[in-house]
Amino acid sequence: MAGLSDLELRRELQALGFQPGPITDTTRDVYRNKLRRLRGEARLRDEERLREEARPREEAQPRGEERLREEARLREDAPLRARPAAASPRAEPWLSQPASGSAYATPGAYGDIRPSAASWLLPVDCERKTDEFCQAKQKAALLELLHELYNFLAIQAGNFECGNPENLKSKCIPVMEAQEYIANVTSSSSAKFEAALTWILSSNKDVGIWLKGEDQSELVTTVDKVVCLESARPRMGVGCRLSRALLTAVTNVLIFFWCLAFLWGLLILLKYRWRKLEEEEQAMYEMVKKIIDVVQDHYVDWEQDMERYPYVGILHVRDSLIPPQSRRRMKRVWDRAVEFLASNESRIQTESHRVAGEDMLVWRWTKPSSFSDSER
Repeated sequence: MAGLSDLELRRELQALGFQPGPITDTTRDVYRNKLRRLRGEARLRDEERLREEARPREEAQPRGEERLREEARLREDAPLRARPAAASPRAEPWLSQPASGSAYATPGAYGDIRPSAASWLLPVDCERKTDEFCQAKQKAALLELLHELYNFLAIQAGNFECGNPENLKSKCIPVMEAQEYIANVTSSSSAKFEAALTWILSSNKDVGIWLKGEDQSELVTTVDKVVCLESARPRMGVGCRLSRALLTAVTNVLIFFWCLAFLWGLLILLKYRWRKLEEEEQAMYEMVKKIIDVVQDHYVDWEQDMERYPYVGILHVRDSLIPPQSRRRMKRVWDRAVEFLASNESRIQTESHRVAGEDMLVWRWTKPSSFSDSER
């Protein structure tokens, strides 16, 4: 059956009374399964018909033998029988009745009537019946419809994942398109299709079919809100699965190396940052030492009457220690040094004085006492 072309497959289905829809890569396997089932049903019908035809012949054969024996007995007794007497008036009414009347049919005439083979093959109307036989038939029809729907959605989702040769907009197939396909394959009505969707909504089982509405993030509770159907387990070919597995493996390896490179770069950046902080801290300590030397030398010069004031402006010290081209680059080092002196150096006091008509912050060197309090 796998060797049948699309044209031969269509002719076989039409010969068995089924009118197929378009035969494509996504529907070819479904139609092959349908042809296999139709052939099996036709084979069962032929066997039933042959059994029905053979049954009357088997029943007629004993009757023919009895008839032959009766005719032989009558021929043997013919010379001994007398000429029949005239029919009496009482018997005339009986003789005048036509032999073909239904009132004179033999008792076995109705008992021999059996339904033909075609009558056994008529579909049973179980739409409004609730007996066990009809319930089993309805359940079988529902399962067949769900099986066809599951295969269709799985194939469509697999095609979408594997290159999308049919240019589908989404894996979620519109409900009208799915209903038309099921009607072509199973010849079921829209009511049965809606009943199948209702069963999916009411069932707690995972049938591999998702029912989605306009907002796909919300849960659909009624059939009239279903917009599209999606397979939970796409069916993909071996080549597609291998290519996707290879792509996933390569992607994971690339992600691993990218993460490794990012961590390595982050480590290098942190090491660079730590080194810069250490250099900055070392430069700050050197700047503190230079500031202390400048303020102390200025105080010594004041004691020797070489300076007019015992204090020196903070900005003046900065300008004497840092050249103009380096002041922007050394600003952070200078600010940290000033903050360190204010909180950790007791020999230098920060004051505010008016110099040349302008208030400014200055540093004054505080000379320690020559004697301690105990010596005094």
